Amino acid sequence: MIRRNNPLIIYSFNHYKTIIKLKKYFMTTSQYNPKIIAHFTSPHNVGEIKDADGVGEVGNPMCGDMMKLTIKVGRNKKDEEIIEDVKFKTYGCAAAIATSSMVTDMAMGKTLDEALKITRQDVAEELGGLPEIKMHCSNLAADALRKAIENYRSKG
Repeated sequence: MIRRNNPLIIYSFNHYKTIIKLKKYFMTTSQYNPKIIAHFTSPHNVGEIKDADGVGEVGNPMCGDMMKLTIKVGRNKKDEEIIEDVKFKTYGCAAAIATSSMVTDMAMGKTLDEALKITRQDVAEELGGLPEIKMHCSNLAADALRKAIENYRSKG
């Protein structure tokens, strides 16, 4: 069992590096499957888009997870608005970072309407399942994406 008051990770962002520090007892195979561990240790689309078209920020005061997701919107051959680029910054547990990474993979190249349909269950299933106690992380990731799209649409 992981105690809430133990800082398990320090996830620090700068221009070109992501520093991850893990405590030895952190990754138990009974808690996280290999796909979650892979997205945590080598997350995709980390960072922040300068001149982002939309920004979504969410947090959970109970666990302290915080996510910021930025999107760049372009157009496909059908002249539909699509997510051309998406990046995230997350402070939180392995599940929070893995779900942030996964939701960016899932949203990349999708139309805005398709991306809005991504649910927390979709994110969790794509990762091969999450422990029930960590399902709120997938909710945060889907919410951050939704807020980024809503932020973009509110400007137009």
